[in-house]
Amino acid sequence: MRVVRLGKEPTKIGADIRAAIAAWGPGSGVFGGVAVFGAEPPGAPRTLDAVLVLPRGIVVVVGTDLPESALAVEAPVQTPWTVDGWPLLRQTAAMNPALEALESAAALARALQSRDAEPMPVAAIVALGPYVVRITQPTNDLHRGVRVLYPSTTSMLAAVRELATYERACGVEPARKVLRILDERAGRLSVAELTAEGFPDSVTPDLASANTLLIPKVRDEEPAPVPAAAPAGLRARLGGLSRRTVLTALGAAAAVLAGAVLSSVWAGASGSTRDMTAQQVDGVSFERTAADLGGDCAEASFGDVRAWFQRHPCESLSRQVFDSEAAGRAATTSLAVVDLGDATPARNLRELLNTPGSGGLSDPAAEPGPPAEFDGAAQAVQQTGSQVRIVQAAWASGKSDPDDVSLRVLAERGLRLRAPE
Repeated sequence: MRVVRLGKEPTKIGADIRAAIAAWGPGSGVFGGVAVFGAEPPGAPRTLDAVLVLPRGIVVVVGTDLPESALAVEAPVQTPWTVDGWPLLRQTAAMNPALEALESAAALARALQSRDAEPMPVAAIVALGPYVVRITQPTNDLHRGVRVLYPSTTSMLAAVRELATYERACGVEPARKVLRILDERAGRLSVAELTAEGFPDSVTPDLASANTLLIPKVRDEEPAPVPAAAPAGLRARLGGLSRRTVLTALGAAAAVLAGAVLSSVWAGASGSTRDMTAQQVDGVSFERTAADLGGDCAEASFGDVRAWFQRHPCESLSRQVFDSEAAGRAATTSLAVVDLGDATPARNLRELLNTPGSGGLSDPAAEPGPPAEFDGAAQAVQQTGSQVRIVQAAWASGKSDPDDVSLRVLAERGLRLRAPE
């Protein structure tokens, strides 16, 4: 693994993190990839101790300094931690370091998605120090892509092997783009340096060595026979012409016919392709159940948001509802994409939506007004230029809580769903 150090470690345990990763050595013999220390990706809540850009995934490493060494740490995501039986008190940060790490990973995933980078999953590691003998995590939290550990060489390597599970190896140029988003200095690695770390080059050698077929020349000496199935008028016009001319004419006719057939096929299939009724984000399935790819933003919204849209009409609106699952429970996710034509009103709308009690947009299957099925839903809002994405995630049955970590993570994933064109 190649190491890029942008600045000093933001935590004391950061030195141990760097030492554990540097011990893997350069090249892909142990794991490969690039470790960027001291990065602060766009939207991240803090400077990260490390971001590991691997051929099959991205791992955010967040260091946390405990008051002293500990024997046992209980490290759930949804509730405060306990250290040797005492609560871990935090006054200026998230409820616990695991939640902070998930928020950092989600922020990096949003930054990559908004810049059209390779859609690799982003997982999180919380590294505790100065030393912890035993760390306990709930099984459900492990499935969310977060690991809490003391950073030794073996523990870090084991966690990365479990978290970096992208379906294919990321290429050199996509990896460069990810590194440039982290920091321009990290994106200066050469092709040779990145291929040595396990990122495949996009140039395929098979294309250079592929055999080509020689097309035999068609002689013009004798007239070509006209197919008996051709219409009489066409047979009369083609009779006596050279073989090359006949073949050219018939080939052109076949191409037109094939184009017409393919156009009709694509037209019939384009609805299913663009509808995107089934999508996956970080391995989580989203099955679309309702959609409205148009309409007026003011009529589709409620509360202060509706009054705002009456003063600032939108240029386009699409709304969708998906069935999904989080933490083993059925959940419902709504995605609304609003285009306001300019970044300034889009930024103002984002700030309004992030204000509690300001209202929002109803889902396409509901009557105008606050959707009952999303009462207490977790919400995520993202602005990219003139476009604003609003995602709500709620349990399909039972009461929802906007601070529920599982729903918040699901809402963050919903921001990366593709909207129909």
